[in-house]
Amino acid sequence: MLDHAALRAQFPILQLTENGHPLVYLDNASTSQKPQCVIEAVARYYAQQNANVHRGVYGLSERGTQAFEAVRDQIKELLNAAQREEIIFVRGATEGINLIAQSWGRANLQAGDEVIVSEMEHHSNLVPWQMLRDILGIKLVKWPINAQGELALSTLAGLLNARTKLVCVTQMSNALGTINPIAEIVELAHQYGAKVLVDGAQSVSHMAVDVQALDVDFLVFSGHKMYAPTGIGCVYGKRALLEMMPPYQGGGDMIYKVSFEHTEYNQLPYKFEAGTPNIAGVIGLGEAIRFITSVGFERIANIEQDLLNYATEQLGQIDGLRIIGTAAHKGAVVSFVIDGAHPHDLATLLDQDGVAVRASHHCAMPVMQRFNVPATVRASFGVYNTREDIDRLLVSVQDALDMLR
Repeated sequence: MLDHAALRAQFPILQLTENGHPLVYLDNASTSQKPQCVIEAVARYYAQQNANVHRGVYGLSERGTQAFEAVRDQIKELLNAAQREEIIFVRGATEGINLIAQSWGRANLQAGDEVIVSEMEHHSNLVPWQMLRDILGIKLVKWPINAQGELALSTLAGLLNARTKLVCVTQMSNALGTINPIAEIVELAHQYGAKVLVDGAQSVSHMAVDVQALDVDFLVFSGHKMYAPTGIGCVYGKRALLEMMPPYQGGGDMIYKVSFEHTEYNQLPYKFEAGTPNIAGVIGLGEAIRFITSVGFERIANIEQDLLNYATEQLGQIDGLRIIGTAAHKGAVVSFVIDGAHPHDLATLLDQDGVAVRASHHCAMPVMQRFNVPATVRASFGVYNTREDIDRLLVSVQDALDMLR
């Protein structure tokens, strides 16, 4: 049996108070808190291992390189990638999508080609394709969501055609919590010869993701949403695609040979990793993966599903409250609006009780437009959250409504 109190105690920030109240942190879809093991791994790197990787022949650098590259192997196992060369370190999911757009997109798309983007995407999986549209003349096709916040495969089938080159879709919506049927989406897209890019920023810390079983062409994620440091993330791409893609950035370490007249690029994955990487971030990401695997995805799912069910049931009893996103298959995210209370005002009052939630468009303005709301209050859960946290949320919401009405 999992000792949940002991697990929670591994996160020192949860011992803080906010405005005189114990902190209740419910903004995990934005960023997760860090366990002590991750904090110590980063500190240990700077205190005992700090040296640049891939460059030095002295012991400190070689040990740092070994630790750095070991994390690439961890991610290969985490995602069940076929080869370690398919794992590229970036700053996060946003940079990963920009890499794919500017490298694969520029090399493979031309005027008249179509890219399907779901209506529930984070801005980072929409704006880069808009930028490319303005340069290349490609067409962006919206895959709309229904009233429950779901994507229908039948609707996708009606959008796919011979001109479709790419489908961009999140595995789990940051604004709605919807979990999408990626394997079925990939199978359908591949029937038309289209590639599939999956935004895994919200999913990789909550569920097992097998890129080979899903047959995705690209997948990106951010470390900071999975108990790791900020500024580190990953692109997974099928090797055959990555081999054909030109480098995204130029500089040190992404080269094999350089003269003033010509440059030969490094092999995978290094041709996409220009400059000194976020070494400490990679080390912290490796420790976060160890933490997640020690807990186990089944336990994580059980904890978070219980929290989701409890929060949905309890919030549904508040007069005037409407949950935005009621998909049949959801992750641990509850977004809501309440009659007579602006989300920003509500979140400000909750903060006075030490309850941290997000109130915004969640970098998903098309979702807000779809549901005709300016913003939502979003409570999103991590493995360390408890039913008591939700009880605190409920009391604070009711107190806030008493003040606002």
